[in-house]
Amino acid sequence: MSGHSKWSTIKHKKGAADAKRGKLWTKLLKEISVAARLGGSDIDSNPRLRLAVDQAKAANMPKDNYERAIKKGAGELDGVTYEEVVYEAYGPGGVAFLIEALTDNKNRTTPEVRSYFAKFGGDLGTQGSVGYLFSKQGQIVLEGDIPEEKIMEIALESGAEDVVNEDEIWVVTTSPDTYIVVKEAIDNAKMPIIESKIIMAPSTETQVPEDKIKSFLKLIDMLEDNDDIQNVWHNGLYEESLD
Repeated sequence: MSGHSKWSTIKHKKGAADAKRGKLWTKLLKEISVAARLGGSDIDSNPRLRLAVDQAKAANMPKDNYERAIKKGAGELDGVTYEEVVYEAYGPGGVAFLIEALTDNKNRTTPEVRSYFAKFGGDLGTQGSVGYLFSKQGQIVLEGDIPEEKIMEIALESGAEDVVNEDEIWVVTTSPDTYIVVKEAIDNAKMPIIESKIIMAPSTETQVPEDKIKSFLKLIDMLEDNDDIQNVWHNGLYEESLD
């Protein structure tokens, strides 16, 4: 069997990635710390922090862990200062990559990311080389057994831009500004959410040549395994074997 959807493109091997709970928590704690440093420790008035804490709760992170990260970010406790870095690159088959990282040592992270792409015949680009191909979008992924009428009513009435069924799951898209309102409406309706976050959605897609698919997927795995890399976005379209 083989299959493809925008959801699988955006989040390759989602379940496998989330199974590495320790690595996931490390990345979430970095994001929480940076969000608190940039926007303050008040979750209600800091949308970025609110989103990060929401994701930490969804990952079953203990409250003490993320509260300590908030205090570190806000300067109430000693902690490492992380720098936000965005890498733009082209990978196997000419696929565009946008990579978001939080690092305490850019001189370590940049060569590592460059080496991953070099290994598979790609290379880092200059700022702006692929960024224009992506735009911020809220994405809420739900279980597919929710009645269509219910999800349409709740999502669209609360401000969602679109609701589609992909590979037996529901994918709700929103603008970044309405994301929190829509998410709260879905939470209040007690509909089971698989994942929700702000993504960088590609405006165009690039078909990955069949002989490049293995390299393409290995590159994604290497990037996601790096503790400094928070998110990997790409515009690759591919047929992945499900056997």
